[in-house]
Amino acid sequence: MTDRYLDDLSVGESWTGEPFTMTEAEIVAFARQFDPQPMHVDKAAAEAGRFGGLIASGWHVCSRVMRQFVDEAYFGQTPLLGMNVDALWWVRPVRPGDTLTVRREIMDIRPSKSQPDRGVVRTKTWVTNQEGDLAMSFENQMQLPRNAEARL
Repeated sequence: MTDRYLDDLSVGESWTGEPFTMTEAEIVAFARQFDPQPMHVDKAAAEAGRFGGLIASGWHVCSRVMRQFVDEAYFGQTPLLGMNVDALWWVRPVRPGDTLTVRREIMDIRPSKSQPDRGVVRTKTWVTNQEGDLAMSFENQMQLPRNAEARL
C-alpha cells in the first residue's frame, strides 16, 4: 500500500480486511497465556457453562484485529500512534471455526492546532462473523503525520 498521511484521508472512507478464521488451537493457546478462564481453555467446563462451548477471549479477537491492521498496512509505512480505544463492545461470542471480517471507517480527521506536522484520525471498527452478525465493535483515535506539502 502507498504511504498515506493525514491530508490524504477523507471522512467516510472505509475498507474491509480479508476474512480470517479463529481456530480452537489458537483460541486455547492465547487464553492459556493471557486469559485462562474456563470458557477459553477447558472444553468440558466451557460446554457446561453459559456459552455452551469454547469461546475466544475478547482480547484475543482485539489482538487478531490489530495484527490484521498492521499486516494489511492501509496507511502504508506511515508511522501511526494509537491514542485510545473507546466504546469497545464484545457483542457476541467468537467460537472456534468462526470466520471474522473487519470493516473500518474514518469518522473524523483533525489537524493539530499546536503541532502542525500531525493530526488525529478517529475510526470506527466493526467485526462480523460468517453469518454477518456483529461480534465486536470499537472506536479509536490514531495520530498520523501530515504530508510535508500540506504543512507549507
